[in-house]
Amino acid sequence: MRTDFAKRPSKALPPATSTPSGHYIQSEVNQHPDQSGFRLLTSNNNALMSRIVLADHAQHSIDLQYYIFDNDATGRLVAQRLLTAADRGVRVRILLDDINVHNEIDMLDALNAHPNIKVRLFNPFSTRDPSMLSKMTQFMFDAHRLNRRMHNKSYIVDSNVAVVGGRNIGDGYFDAGRDTNFRDLDLIAIGPVVKEASHAFDEYWNSDDAYPVTAFRGKRANGYDLAKLRVDLTRDARTFAQSDYAQATLDALPDGPTADRPGTWFWGSAKLVADQPEKINATTDDPSLRIGPQIKSMLDQAQKNVLLISPYFVPGKSGTRYLTSLVAHGISVSALTNSLASSDEPAVHAGYSRYRYALLDGGVQLHELRPAPGASQPTTARGRSSGISLHAKAIVVDDQWVFVGSMNLDQRSKLLNTEMGIIVDSPPLANAVTEFFDEAILPANAYDVVLNAQGSPRAGEMQWRTSDNGKAVTYNRDPEATAKRRLEVSFLKLLPIEGML
Repeated sequence: MRTDFAKRPSKALPPATSTPSGHYIQSEVNQHPDQSGFRLLTSNNNALMSRIVLADHAQHSIDLQYYIFDNDATGRLVAQRLLTAADRGVRVRILLDDINVHNEIDMLDALNAHPNIKVRLFNPFSTRDPSMLSKMTQFMFDAHRLNRRMHNKSYIVDSNVAVVGGRNIGDGYFDAGRDTNFRDLDLIAIGPVVKEASHAFDEYWNSDDAYPVTAFRGKRANGYDLAKLRVDLTRDARTFAQSDYAQATLDALPDGPTADRPGTWFWGSAKLVADQPEKINATTDDPSLRIGPQIKSMLDQAQKNVLLISPYFVPGKSGTRYLTSLVAHGISVSALTNSLASSDEPAVHAGYSRYRYALLDGGVQLHELRPAPGASQPTTARGRSSGISLHAKAIVVDDQWVFVGSMNLDQRSKLLNTEMGIIVDSPPLANAVTEFFDEAILPANAYDVVLNAQGSPRAGEMQWRTSDNGKAVTYNRDPEATAKRRLEVSFLKLLPIEGML
């Protein structure tokens, strides 16, 4: 869905309210001792409204930890609801990775001027100059530190409900983007795992690498700046509420319960896994600081099948050997990632393409998301995809164990960035994620990447198979990618950059 901000007189977004959802959540949790409950947010619209509703119902605290918090329509809507909650006395803490803080800084500064809101930046650049030139210059002289980023994503309300998954805060993650809209997954969680998420947040918030937004030289926001921001955010929220996007979102809400509504929860034993903040400063790989070993332990339990969903899929030599060894032991392994045409990171696709043949030759089933039908492909140097791009990160093992979180299956997530997610033992949740996977790999949505059968004219070569209007279509090279993008990937494959991908 592309955003249409044309105004029309109709119902508005639900107003901020102090109606508690805590009693409902606690009553659900009490019926399932020692288990956590989950809802899977596949709809981008529902993912946005769940965050809005949670903020509106917050009574004590809201903690946000994100890689990206854009100063756009949906980002400002979330900010407006956080500010309204703070006005009710709710304590709000916002922890953001600094690399993507650009024109957001004034908004964050002004929010921090509220007595109930505190903003911290993780692993920040040395100066508060938000320009890309300044950041690039600093990166050149401090690359080892600045190349390591906090990629965690969590949204925790009153320490009794949390949203954990792949989405950042911004238009592209809620189907409101004008260029790229991401296909993503989050979990709404209740029960014991939420306390674990709160503990993980506190570890990052209190880390030596988390700096108050006021720690930098320069102008400080005051009450006047906060008052002006309050007026601006209220105006923007009103405009947003009158948009076609907002009305379509509200119309869709009855199709899926938000966090405060009665409805079905998937129950199971669960644990929150999160890299330690100290991973940012590690000079050598220390497995005790990262979640990779816990993810591998889940995969090691596989007896029948493994589903992998990762927008950035660079398994490396060892990962390729591991996945193909699972197939050799009779385990079905299927992976969904971005095609070259749908990827927003050509460098990552260059890394992935090095292992594509070996994965297929070893029996791994590969599916690549198709670009939006009819969408043109913008210049890759701008870091854009064709309009729809996979951003979900999930793993399903034996239709029972599920991981949903922020971790891509690449070397950057493994060794450089910090990541988090939730591992759940729940066949119903596993089935829900599998349904997301199965729909995503339908011919209308994805290519099946295969090796030509022996004896065919192009035996052993790769093909991309799909269908259009019910008619089978086959490509012999990365489909629907421009010549410029193919050339770019060919060049990037020559560079020794895999450890940074």
